[in-house]
Amino acid sequence: MSQLRKFEELCRFAPHYNTMEVEEDKCVKFENGLRPDIKQLIGFSEIRDFPTLVNKSRICDKDIRAKVSYYKAVNEKKGRDFGRGKPY
Repeated sequence: MSQLRKFEELCRFAPHYNTMEVEEDKCVKFENGLRPDIKQLIGFSEIRDFPTLVNKSRICDKDIRAKVSYYKAVNEKKGRDFGRGKPY
């Protein structure tokens, strides 16, 4: 959410970003500032509604973080069980 607030705050200084005609440019600019992993997931969607783009970006970020913590926990568990599993 802080990315959205910061982006909207900075848009005040660029009046050409405050019109409906440049919604697509605003979305492209926002996408270019995303982390590569999030950009890869939502970039192909070509979302051109700014609030929707921000929401989808937040969802992707949350999903990525959940996936990372899940695999981290699984790997930690495997480390504790080392030697008890299959020999291959």
